[in-house]
Amino acid sequence: MASPTMAFRPPLRVRPGSIGVVGGTFDPIHIAHLAAAEEAREALGLERVLFIPNATPPFKLEGAAATADDRLAMVRLAIAGNPAFDVSEIEIERGGVSYTADTMEALASAERAAGRTPDLTLILSAETLHDLPGWHDPARVLAACRIAVVPREGYPAADPESLRGQLPGVEQRVDLLDGPRLEISSTAIRERVAAGRSIRYLVPPVVERYIADHGLYRRADRP
Repeated sequence: MASPTMAFRPPLRVRPGSIGVVGGTFDPIHIAHLAAAEEAREALGLERVLFIPNATPPFKLEGAAATADDRLAMVRLAIAGNPAFDVSEIEIERGGVSYTADTMEALASAERAAGRTPDLTLILSAETLHDLPGWHDPARVLAACRIAVVPREGYPAADPESLRGQLPGVEQRVDLLDGPRLEISSTAIRERVAAGRSIRYLVPPVVERYIADHGLYRRADRP
C-alpha cells in the first residue's frame, strides 16, 4: 500500500528586516522550540528569529529549575548552527518578570532607532494564543507585532475568530502555521532527567551535554 504524500508549501521570499520572536523560560530549550521557530521563519519569510529567555518565570516551575545564566547558555548552544537564529538578553538584563508588551515595544523602538520600520512577528503555540486576552495589556502586543501560531499536539486548533469579542481585530493580526506538531515539553524533560532517563533526541546534543555537565534538574538523591 502506497504511503500518503504530504503537501508542502514553498518557502516565502525573505522579507528584509523581518524578525520573529520566540520568548519563554527555555528550561530547557528543546527541539520543538527550534522546529517551531524554523517553521515560522520559512513559512513567513522571516529574515531572522530572536530567542528571548525571560529573567524570572511568570509561574512556578515543576521540579528543579535552572538559573537564568544556564538557560541563556543552553539557548546559545542550541541555536549556534542556524545563522538565522539569534538570542536577546533584553528580559534577563531587565530582571524580574517581564511583560511581552514591554519587550515587543522595546524591540520596535530599537528598529526605529536604527532607521528601520519594525516588522515583528511573535511566535506562539495554539494554547498560548487562547490565553492572550488574559495577558498584561494584550492590545499593546497586537499593536507592536503580528502573531504566528504553531499548532500543538493534544490541544485544539487555534481560532483567532473566537477572541474577537475580547481583542477586536486580533484575527487580522494572526498567521496560522501548519506545523510542526511535536508533543515535547520542558517539564517532561526536567522530569526525565530527575528520574535518570534519557533525553536524547528531545534536546540538541549540545544541550544534553550541558545539562549533564552542570548537573541540572537532578534530584538530590541521585548521583
